[in-house]
Amino acid sequence: MADHPIDTPPRAPSPVHRFGTLAVHAGSPHDPVTGAVIESISLSTTFAQTAVGQPIGKYEYSRSSNPNRDNFETAVAALENAKHALAFSSGSATTAVILQSLAAGSHVISVSDVYGGTHRYFTQVASAHGVKVTFTPEIEVDIRQHITPDTKLVWIETPSNPTLRLVDIRAVATQAHQHGIKVVVDNTFMSPYVQNPLDHGADIVVHSVTKYINGHSDVVMGVAAFNSEEMLKRLSFLQNAIGAIPSPFDCWLAHRGMKTLHLRAREATTNATSVAKALEGSPHVIAVNYPGLNSHPHRAIAIKQHRNGMGGGMLSFRIQGGHAAAERFCQATSLFTLAESLGGVESLVEVPSSMTHAGIPKDQREAVGVYDDLVRMSCGVEDAEDLKADVLQALEKAVVLPKITNGLNGFAHRAK
Repeated sequence: MADHPIDTPPRAPSPVHRFGTLAVHAGSPHDPVTGAVIESISLSTTFAQTAVGQPIGKYEYSRSSNPNRDNFETAVAALENAKHALAFSSGSATTAVILQSLAAGSHVISVSDVYGGTHRYFTQVASAHGVKVTFTPEIEVDIRQHITPDTKLVWIETPSNPTLRLVDIRAVATQAHQHGIKVVVDNTFMSPYVQNPLDHGADIVVHSVTKYINGHSDVVMGVAAFNSEEMLKRLSFLQNAIGAIPSPFDCWLAHRGMKTLHLRAREATTNATSVAKALEGSPHVIAVNYPGLNSHPHRAIAIKQHRNGMGGGMLSFRIQGGHAAAERFCQATSLFTLAESLGGVESLVEVPSSMTHAGIPKDQREAVGVYDDLVRMSCGVEDAEDLKADVLQALEKAVVLPKITNGLNGFAHRAK
């Protein structure tokens, strides 16, 4: 087994250490045999036993547990101020396992503007095993109206995808807990560095590790973190029974990426703030959604829930000129790559109505602000001034240039 002996405890600094120290050291033991500072990748699917039913160490079969997965889960738990974390093969698999933990006949309340894949699972898969989901755009206000005797879970994204609406986690958790209802928060957009939902009353925090935690656009993975021993027993059983687990190599890569999360999240926030301010000042933009701006309707929640009131690296905006202008903008950027996903070191741009949220009916999309002219941007760690310049030139090409071209064409037509 190419890893440290099982009797060597994972080296996890105490909670008194700050985030950056935890990011670098939690779940990162030195190999006591070789002295290797970076853990080895344990690719073995099976582990030798000294006698029938007596493994040499804690590992038997890699679907059940693996050294690299254990170390990654230890690190995520440390960064989310959780006792436990479980990793899965994708963020969608994480969602599926949590929903599968509910008994048939259970009811879930969810914010309306969730990730398209989450919406797809809730509406097309959960019902197959008897779980009903109710969507609401104002969960803090009307949660009590939707609670039934069968309600077992409340699902929150904050910020939401892609309109960057915020939810007061404590306000929702307080109401849910009065009825014995668990609260799940998808923290993908903020990452553990910017926001720790468990500290605000959530019972489970989930991430698409693919995004900020890994941060390099080369791993598809998910994770859930929580404090309950009962939840650990239930979800770890499903993790093993369903088998939607990440490979040791993916765990190693994600753990490697997470060591610089605090540096990347800070730079992404700096860049997104610069871009958001530039967009807000442009006459070619209808509205900007970014929780780091004072103009954001939920700025007070950001100040309360986010580290130092940070806005994170994600933003969206509505462009003048409709869907056609949104498409032109995405084609005109040079540093922002037209692609789905987010949270990597490189900046990305997309049109949700035609890409990440295309599976949601138009009337439902527009009810929560996902219009055809909405553009979503993930700011990476490039230089802020370069990103800002790229956005401004793309706006000119998407909005102004077509007007000039149309005007010239009209003039030429009249001249004939």
